[in-house]
Amino acid sequence: MSYSNLILKTESSKCLLCSDAPCAKSCKKGVPIDRIIRSVNFDNIGGARFLLNNNECADCIDGDCVSACNRGKFDNPVDITKLASLISEREYVEPKNVDLTTDLCGVKCENPFFLSSSVVGSNYEMVAKAFDMCWAGVAFKTIGMFVPNEASPRFDELEKEDTSFVGFKNIEQISTHTLKENLNFFRELKKNYPSKVIVASIMGRNDGEWTKLASLCEEYGADVIECNFSCPQMVGEGLGSDVGINPELVAEYTAAVRKGTKLPILAKMTPNITSMIPPAIASIEAGADGLAAINTIKSIMNVNLGSFVSSPDVGGYSSVGGYSGKAVKPIALRFINEMASCEKLKGVPISGMGGIETWRDAAEFISMGCSTVQVTTSVMQYGYRIIDDLIDGLKRYMSEKGFNTIYDFLGKANEKIIPADDLDRSHICFPKFDREKCIGCGRCFLSCYDGGHQAIRMNADSKPILDGKKCVGCHLCKIVCPVGAISAGKIINK
Repeated sequence: MSYSNLILKTESSKCLLCSDAPCAKSCKKGVPIDRIIRSVNFDNIGGARFLLNNNECADCIDGDCVSACNRGKFDNPVDITKLASLISEREYVEPKNVDLTTDLCGVKCENPFFLSSSVVGSNYEMVAKAFDMCWAGVAFKTIGMFVPNEASPRFDELEKEDTSFVGFKNIEQISTHTLKENLNFFRELKKNYPSKVIVASIMGRNDGEWTKLASLCEEYGADVIECNFSCPQMVGEGLGSDVGINPELVAEYTAAVRKGTKLPILAKMTPNITSMIPPAIASIEAGADGLAAINTIKSIMNVNLGSFVSSPDVGGYSSVGGYSGKAVKPIALRFINEMASCEKLKGVPISGMGGIETWRDAAEFISMGCSTVQVTTSVMQYGYRIIDDLIDGLKRYMSEKGFNTIYDFLGKANEKIIPADDLDRSHICFPKFDREKCIGCGRCFLSCYDGGHQAIRMNADSKPILDGKKCVGCHLCKIVCPVGAISAGKIINK
């Protein structure tokens, strides 16, 4: 990250991202400052620059927005003037027209962004609001022939330093609405939003239930059937991830679903397995048209050492549940790459999910081979409004790279993922130190000495000095530098 980007992100991250933000309401010039800061937080700095327009904040003397900032009620308010100044320094290039339409197993989608099967898409009102805000579709919260009895509380989050929601745990099961209620949601949504895509996520307990659920969902207006073979917190034999780790059961249930519908079928894979390839192939051979991955990861979170109970604490006890959020993205991308690179799965559509918050995350999944992406945890944290920067940021990226459609970069990143033995190991790329940016904190020295190769020492001015004979070019120092003062430098053959 560049130094200016670091400063920008540091200040913007102080924003509470309020609903009906008082800073914007107080601005006499009508600057959408809340929307601008939100764009910065979601990596859409180009969008923030566009919204700032002619930098009306530059000559503002009132400072009403800073006075109104909710953070000022308990801490220092966001320095909106400083933020506006930093944003205004960026060059703004008008993005070209790009086409975000894509395809999910033959079903046209206006853009690649879907709500994933979860509480964020669990009734008519919620999904209608998301559709109005330009989400292309929804994988509706999983429905079945039964209504579960849920625990309370059932959510918790993992923190790191001052960052919340690094990871998120849930012990929630399938929809708590009746089957009839859910089917009526489908019917009304399809009636009022005919161009939006409804993916019906289903879970049966036997062949007959899988067949019947698929048939009913088609009858009530679903466009695609998603088989939930992967929910890690379902209780009961033959449910959730117990299915996804068993290729024979995946094949049996997929065939049962195919018996009940002519709609495209997605098989949703579990990450609680060494390789997704066997169940993925089994599902395709049994009649599935595409794959969805990943579902949440089995987890135990935040053990209270006073009472020795994990969270969420339900009457003094907890349970293994599903882990999601930003931290699972690398795991999701690994599984997507594995399936997209498998010869027997070449050309099989994939709907990707797992830690997607920004347009950049989405672009990574698309470049790995996902024609659509699904989002839950970041919506739970920030609301449906993240779609603004998902769409705008992706358009700006595509315009900058010269991509006219999603298909111009769909799956292209897989070409750059090679076996570890094939990597070029003939050289060392040394770190380069920018002594003007360096603040002399010594983080690089500590990390290199205690966790690396003891290749850095500090001089009398508290600036790092590299010992080239010891440096192996691992770039740990570059990663830990808090101000972006270390970059990739000279490349030397071994």
